[in-house]
Amino acid sequence: MQQDFFRHRVDLLVIGGGQAGLSAGYHLAALGFANAFTQPSAPLTYAVLDAEEGPGGAWRHRWESLTMATVNNIFDLPDFPRPAPDPSEPSRQAIPSYFADFEATQQLAIRRPVTVQSVTYLDADSPQTSPFKVVTSDGIYLARAIINASGTWNKPLLPYYPGQETFAGPQLHTRDYRQLDDFTGQRVAIVGGGISALQILEEVSRVAETFWYTRSEPVFHEGPFTSESGRQAVDKVIADVEAGRPTGSVVSYTGLLWTDYALAARERGVLVRRPIFREVTPTGVLEADGGLQKLDAIIWATGFKQAVDHLTPLGLANEAGAIALTGTQVAAQPRVHLLGYGPSQSTVGANRAGRVAARQLKQLLTS
Repeated sequence: MQQDFFRHRVDLLVIGGGQAGLSAGYHLAALGFANAFTQPSAPLTYAVLDAEEGPGGAWRHRWESLTMATVNNIFDLPDFPRPAPDPSEPSRQAIPSYFADFEATQQLAIRRPVTVQSVTYLDADSPQTSPFKVVTSDGIYLARAIINASGTWNKPLLPYYPGQETFAGPQLHTRDYRQLDDFTGQRVAIVGGGISALQILEEVSRVAETFWYTRSEPVFHEGPFTSESGRQAVDKVIADVEAGRPTGSVVSYTGLLWTDYALAARERGVLVRRPIFREVTPTGVLEADGGLQKLDAIIWATGFKQAVDHLTPLGLANEAGAIALTGTQVAAQPRVHLLGYGPSQSTVGANRAGRVAARQLKQLLTS
């Protein structure tokens, strides 16, 4: 009876089909894990569940004018070099197409669109040995181990300021931004001090009057960002996740870089930071110095959080709301690995993390 209750039983379930999830699936297949959908009785099986309609992860939703000439460097998927990009091609077309070619070539065990709603223990009294019960839009899966690679796109961070709900104009988060033409001739606030904020600021300022607000003074990394700079930043992130401290944004570790779009904004005199406002009014914002600034629209480029709410029933987070890791492994639950979390947020980090997690979990499941 219980056999019929679970739609699928797998040894290792990967949640998320972006770069980290694809890397994990590739390395699992290379290590001998079989497709759970076509070989369910194999000694070791895996499956990848992705909430998107097609390949590409969050890249499917990037704004129209974000071209391959503008995006930060995207690291190749494992053993699958990218073709030379057309600088003018929108990233939301180029990268999903590359991901789709990878999936077709590797024939990974991916099912989509499948949304994961919750992960619990089948036997709550035996959390270290009990299989995981994974409730999804595709039924209930039973898994011995989990690699979570759900990313951040579906968890936008939207801070609240007094009066925010009274603003008469449009307010949108980075994930909802589509094209600069929507703001032609307007007065637009860009809120946030990260990479996306700078990209959107430079772009929207071509057609609108922009006002850039951040909570703290932006820090730009002077000089070249070397491999040593990258290692130092990663070491800081690792120290935070291993200590169970909440991690900050990427730029909080690296500083902002003098990219082409940052330099272009500076050249045109729009890279002018304003202290964060006190409150939002129906027609604009009350600035830190008490002056009223009239606005037509507000774009909240305020980042994202890790989309791990479905893991909440497992009780992995500490009192600070962070999940302590050792590498990619959850310190409190070695059968769960988090990819795209902490030091593996970058594309190169996601590839390495996928390889490490696959190897460690094969060893755990076969020991």
